[in-house]
This record gives sequence, C-alpha cells and structure tokens, in this order.
Amino acid sequence: MKKVNVTIQIASGLEARPVAFLVQLASRFESSVYLMRSDKKVNAKSIMGMMTLGLVAGESLEIQAEGADEEEAAQAVAKYLSGEVQE
Repeated sequence: MKKVNVTIQIASGLEARPVAFLVQLASRFESSVYLMRSDKKVNAKSIMGMMTLGLVAGESLEIQAEGADEEEAAQAVAKYLSGEVQE
C-alpha cells in the first residue's frame, strides 16, 4: 500500500467540477484509491463518496492506493490535489 500526505491547493476546494475530474483521474488506475481525512475514508473513484468529504483549499489529507499501479495512482492524485496538474 502506498500512502501520500497532501495539502489541497485547488483554489475552489473540491466542488463538483474538481471532484468529477479527480474521480476520472483515479479511475484511470487499476489500484484502489482512497482519500482519508480524520476519521473518514472515501473511495476516490466514487463521485458521491467524494462529494461527502467537502474538502476545501488548505486542508490536509492522506491518499492511500493499493494495487498493481499504486505508486503511479497515488502520485497522480497527489499532484492534482496539490495544484501541480490542471484539469
């Protein structure tokens, strides 16, 4: 399992459009991908699950990926959330 801590640097936070892009991004990978904040763990491939997190810019969370391409999956999601990759 690959774990990466990241601080959200998307100015609008994770509203509908950024969440949709994140779900599409995570779904490109075979590995399971989860975002964890405090006591909540959500499947990054689930748009409904992701919307329940209500994440905002500046908030920190942990990305967990497990599977054949876990390293690539975790890094891709981390780069998006940290603002290194645009939609």
